[in-house]
Amino acid sequence: MNRLFSQPFVFFAVLVVLISLPLLVFPINLFPGEIVLDTGVGQSTVAAPLSLAYFLGLGYAQEDMVGVVDFYLLPQGIALAFILTIGVPAVFAYRLHVKKKGN
Repeated sequence: MNRLFSQPFVFFAVLVVLISLPLLVFPINLFPGEIVLDTGVGQSTVAAPLSLAYFLGLGYAQEDMVGVVDFYLLPQGIALAFILTIGVPAVFAYRLHVKKKGN
């Protein structure tokens, strides 16, 4: 455990895994996105919160995908995903680096 807190890069990598794993495995609808639906006459776009697990094929049933042509994250969703998976661990790792350098 001491090695984890003595190396900022190792701490960063561990935090990235710990934060990303639940977001990629569990269907947590947190990220702003859009779903493109086939209505028979044409296509319509519906704004909806999406989960990162959907992009790996996890967290939804095939019956839920009937009529869905595509789904994607909006720029706000991409930014939020980046901030949560990379930004937060980077801030904590930088804080650890500054604290280590001060001693």
